[in-house]
Formats: sequence, structure tokens, C-alpha cells
Amino acid sequence: MLSKSQLSFIKSLHQKKYRKENGIFIVEGIKSIIEFIDSPFKIHSIYYLAQYQSLLPALPANIKLFEVNNAELNKISTLQTPQGILALIYIPEAENLNAENLKGSFTLVLDGVQDPGNLGTIIRTADWFGFKYIVCSLNTVEVYNPKTAQATMGSLARVKVFYQDLSFFLADNEIKVFGALLEGKSMYQTEWGGEGLVILGNEGQGISEEVQAFITDPVTIPRVGAAESLNVAISAAIICSDISRNLQK
Repeated sequence: MLSKSQLSFIKSLHQKKYRKENGIFIVEGIKSIIEFIDSPFKIHSIYYLAQYQSLLPALPANIKLFEVNNAELNKISTLQTPQGILALIYIPEAENLNAENLKGSFTLVLDGVQDPGNLGTIIRTADWFGFKYIVCSLNTVEVYNPKTAQATMGSLARVKVFYQDLSFFLADNEIKVFGALLEGKSMYQTEWGGEGLVILGNEGQGISEEVQAFITDPVTIPRVGAAESLNVAISAAIICSDISRNLQK
């Protein structure tokens, strides 16, 4: 049975302030948790219903395990329908972004993406297409938000996410900067080459004017129907797919 202090601590991690203060975030679901166990991330503790214990791989002795009942899991879960197992994971020390690592590959750059589900889906998409890095503006939603972590389905364990002042970051950049804009060149006529930064903007406002100034190659996903816009995560998937297709030619 969990103590009141344990319940209070885990519930506090639902809020960004306490995730930052304690350096710990929440991941739920057996598949996602196993992805983090097999990654460089360090696990603080795992809370599980009895039937989930046999699904866990061999764990280091320093990971604390707690069997919980349904009532306790409902109290600590961030989900309306808990997935039977929850882990607390240490937030890694912030790394410096080495611009040299971005050369010779494609990197997604997110300008003001606000919805945690969109960010999580973009991370999962990046992982599917082999993008190793994502650079976020300082006003992009927090990557350790429970909804973001949940939407990545474990891909956060592999894709590195950095937060940068985009003006400074882009000013020092030496490779092509593609930007998803309504008035850009058709994605299907774009010469992607072998490297570049691909900027996607805020769900409602798009890419800010300040960041647009750094775009060298504006691109657009050609519209055939009458929809006014595309969801940013869907746009990311379409663009990543086209880049991947071109790289495999």
C-alpha cells in the first residue's frame, strides 16, 4: 500500500513545477516503460498492478518496485483509463546542442508548438523516419508533460529534444533551412538534398515572422481539397515521409 507521502509526491509530478523541481517525469504503459528501461534514461521507481509484474524485464536492483491496487493507480495516473503500470523516470541532465551533429542529416525545428499530444506525435514520427534530433523554441510545450510522453509511445527514449532560442540557434546555422509555409514551393518539387533543418510552426499562427526570416527554402504540402490547414503533427509526418523517400532514391 502506498503511503500518503508517496501518493502526494507522484501526484505532484502531474505539474510542470514539481517535475522540474524534482527532475522526474511520469511514463505509463508497459510498452513505453520497457522502451525507457532499455535506454540510457534512469528509472526512479515503477508502480504496477499484480498482473503486470511478469511483463517486466530483469531490472537493476536500484529501481524501486511497488505493487499497487486499482484505487491507488487511479490516484497517481495522469490518464482517465490507467494502463496498469506507471514509472517515474529521471529527467536527464540538459546537453549542449552540438550543431556539428545536425550536419549530414535532417532535423525538425518546432516554433511554438503548444499541444502536448502534437509534440509527442511529432517525436514518435521523427523516430519512425530516423530523425535523431528535434529542436524546440523556448515557448514550445514541455517535452516531459505526461501527455507528451504518453503520445511518444516510448520514442522519447531515442529522439533527443533540445530547447533553444531559435533566433540565436538559426543565426549560427550553416545548412539549409526549410520552412512549412502555405505560400512555399510544392514539397514534391523541392530539392531536399542530404541535410537541412525543417521548421514547423504553431498550431494557429504558423511560423513566427522572426523565425521566418531564417528560412532559405519555403515549402508547402500541396492542397487538393478545401481544408484551411493541416494539423502540425500530420504535416510533420507528410514532410518526413517525403524527405525519407528522397533520401532512399
